Amino acid sequence: MTFEPTSDSAHIAQLGASHEEYAAPRSVAEAAFRPVTEADYQRSIAAPEAFWAVEAGRFIWTRPWDRVLTWDGVHHAWFAGARTNITLNALDRYADSPSHTNRVAYIWRSEDGSERMVTYGQLRRMVCRLANGLKSIGVGKGDRVVIYLPLTIEGIASMLACARIGAIHSVVYAGLGHGALRDRIADAQAKVVIAGDVGFRRGRAVPLKSVVDDAVVDLECVEKIVVFSRRDPPAEVTSRRQMDFNDLLKFPAHCPAEEMDAEDPLFILYTSGTTGKPKGVVHVHGGFMVGTTYHLETFYDVSEGDVFWCTSDIGWIVGHAFIVYSPLCAGATTLIFEGAIDYPHPGAAWEIVEKYGVTKMFTAPTALRMFMKYGAEIPAKYDLTSLRLIACAGEPLNPEAWRWAQTHLAGDGAWGYVVDNWWQTELGAPTIGTTATMGMRPGKAGRALAGVEADVIDAQGNSVPPGVGGRLVVRKPFPHMMRTVWNDAPRYEKMWQPVGPAPDGSPQTGYISGDIAVKDEDGYIAVLGRADDVLNVAGHRIGTADVESALVSHPAVAEAAVIGVPDALKGEAIKAFVVCRQGHAHSDFLLASLIEHVRRELGPIATPAAIEFLDALPKTRSGKIMRRYLKAKEMGMDPGDISTLDE
Repeated sequence: MTFEPTSDSAHIAQLGASHEEYAAPRSVAEAAFRPVTEADYQRSIAAPEAFWAVEAGRFIWTRPWDRVLTWDGVHHAWFAGARTNITLNALDRYADSPSHTNRVAYIWRSEDGSERMVTYGQLRRMVCRLANGLKSIGVGKGDRVVIYLPLTIEGIASMLACARIGAIHSVVYAGLGHGALRDRIADAQAKVVIAGDVGFRRGRAVPLKSVVDDAVVDLECVEKIVVFSRRDPPAEVTSRRQMDFNDLLKFPAHCPAEEMDAEDPLFILYTSGTTGKPKGVVHVHGGFMVGTTYHLETFYDVSEGDVFWCTSDIGWIVGHAFIVYSPLCAGATTLIFEGAIDYPHPGAAWEIVEKYGVTKMFTAPTALRMFMKYGAEIPAKYDLTSLRLIACAGEPLNPEAWRWAQTHLAGDGAWGYVVDNWWQTELGAPTIGTTATMGMRPGKAGRALAGVEADVIDAQGNSVPPGVGGRLVVRKPFPHMMRTVWNDAPRYEKMWQPVGPAPDGSPQTGYISGDIAVKDEDGYIAVLGRADDVLNVAGHRIGTADVESALVSHPAVAEAAVIGVPDALKGEAIKAFVVCRQGHAHSDFLLASLIEHVRRELGPIATPAAIEFLDALPKTRSGKIMRRYLKAKEMGMDPGDISTLDE
């Protein structure tokens, strides 16, 4: 896509975002586990190899590296020559410690109130048994294993067991359809599929085994289908390839970790783009371990004494980085919840925070807007004073939702802080964010984090001035970035494009994120949405996030999504889809009020030409609004890959 920033786009972006700064609460900033200073950031940019070598030195390596970084402008490798296994750092160094082996690694909670706790020692024994079980059916280093399990201890153990023996896991969100699952199995040429018989959401059993049965028909690469049965009687045997998950746990509880090169693949995670086939993002043992743990400790402020609740799922990159690998590498206790966080009642999330003393929480802007829709009286019923940090990512966090959460979930700073951050499956961990010691600027994700050179550029690759919109790019790699696209290296290589000359005048490439952003004079960046979510109304570039933020700032609106539709006069007109808060009914009066509200907030050029009221917005299962689905439906077009659409 060609993006030509204009003064109008900057004007709209600025009008649609908040400009005030909220100082980090002293109670949070002073208690930060590993506060990052401006000097730390500058050191990470000026001498990245030295910076990341220090971080890598905190981990167990069976062989040290020869060189920290090699990079040819597109392909990068970190800790060359080093050998380790991520499970040595996620399991062994804690399970072998008398002071840590009985520490709780996971608290699992279900919608019906059932709970289960597993310690570091128990988890390693389970992982080793399962790893030996996988070896018994022929799984070894480099083999691919697709995991189609709900958010359970067994799902986490399956990922770790693969890593333990050097197999490459590919987790597919439990609930994607058989076509999406089949495509991922086939692309990875998976040897084994580990699946659940059912998952549970909103009090219903969600069938999984039947999806797998349909997906693997005629797929000769699949040798075994391992089924984790949760219902009585257990899942029906439908294939000679099928076996029981529990049979893989009947093996010795000792399994030495396979020695892996730092650059050996750890997992493939498929992510849907706006066009065509999902891409299999590849992350590796060494860099993913070092980078994600660093950001868990410095950005999410998580240490051994925390109870960390990441409301995502193992089917997404957030789950890989901040449910499974980095919390274990940091020795933390992680809470996981299977189901919908507002079920069986709107206060379910806050009931959990109060009961388990959750200290740090990672969720999505969509969730905050949902909580806001239910009203402030719900969280007010619970003691949330343990909750010192709530971090949001996934899509732009509008100022109204931030203010609501900061006021009603964080006590207006009396005990907690709500912060924003931006990253992608391809980037592995937070890339732009507001740390626990930084001032929050509502509507802006924050500044580039340690090791990250982020910029906003025009179509020619030149940096744009503050206040002017452009393409968000990362100029240099960092350890936890993707290494390639599985079976499609050219697709990966296309993500690195010219981004203007280096300081010495030589050509320079950078990672093109596909997002549109605007930065201010202090380096704070507001991510406005995907490049294809930028509207062109009568020659004026308008970010969908700006209009959506204006709509959500109306007291009747819980959520909003905006698309562009063809207009004979303007080129594109704006159509909005709105979900109302409880207590507000759809009406012509409300429609007129919303149009006038946006006109007042953003000016006439950003006023929606039409508004449609919906009961719910179409979202991916990771909580992101699927605007292209709305646009395709509006235009009578094929929406493309919608395998991640939450039904």
